[in-house]
Amino acid sequence: MNKKLFLIFIIFSSCYRVPNKIEPKISYSIEEKYIENMASPFPLLTEEEKREDWGKEYMIASSFAKNLDLYRAISTYKRSLILLQNKDIERKKEIEYFIILSYFLGKKYKDVIDHFENSSLKNVDKSFPTFSDLLVILYESYKNENILDKKEAIEKVLSKEFPSIYKNLNISSAIFEADLEELSKKKNEKLSDFLKRYNSKKKSVSQAQFLNAILPGAGYLYLGQKRSALTTILLNGSFIAASYEFFKRGYIAAGIITTSFEMGWYFGAIYGAGEEAKFYNERIYEEEANAFMKKEKLFPFFNLKYSF
Repeated sequence: MNKKLFLIFIIFSSCYRVPNKIEPKISYSIEEKYIENMASPFPLLTEEEKREDWGKEYMIASSFAKNLDLYRAISTYKRSLILLQNKDIERKKEIEYFIILSYFLGKKYKDVIDHFENSSLKNVDKSFPTFSDLLVILYESYKNENILDKKEAIEKVLSKEFPSIYKNLNISSAIFEADLEELSKKKNEKLSDFLKRYNSKKKSVSQAQFLNAILPGAGYLYLGQKRSALTTILLNGSFIAASYEFFKRGYIAAGIITTSFEMGWYFGAIYGAGEEAKFYNERIYEEEANAFMKKEKLFPFFNLKYSF
């Protein structure tokens, strides 16, 4: 291959290069057993409160919430709040907090923020029984909604008042974002083992692309995708053979058209191998991260002390 052709190959290959940065989607679901084992931080309703309309709605809402029937819990808590009006400010804050907690457990982060910013909880301090829990909920909600200035403000309070919680949230955020560089800096043996397991299983994006560049289909074979490898080999082989025959027989126009199609398939396969390697790594990372975070209780929910 002469220098000009080699340069053209490098330029085309760089255009189809896939970044190594993975974008995993790590999710978790709250189980009833976790809710059942967590105490409520607020005093039980008195017999008199239980007889009031707002108290009856409150008890029904709490029952829904403990069963993770969050939609009905939220609507019933809201009815309780309307019936309570301003008779008891502390009970009002309590109900508002449970609405926010329900939204959080349902991963309705925008609703968490909207309800908080229109509630009396904006003025609570460390004396509020669930102050640390509220900070965790707001941190995660602002982070997920990409409201960085408010997230950073919550971070400052957490780092000062609740350093251990802040440390856990910092690690979990890095895992969620697959910030491997940040994770590798942390002096944590279990975290290092997690990274080693992932690195031992992941595939090289550049190697997958390189193999497909050398022999179309080889990159897919490296990823364990035998069917895609066979299809790519046959497809590229057919177009190469057709192009050769057209040029050999003097059908220049047909040869050029067929070659242009082959170039599309060829470079498309290089890009496709990189994308498949990235996708493969994301699935491996998600599997390892989910198991690790559940075992080490690093999901944000595990930083909460109280429940309904």
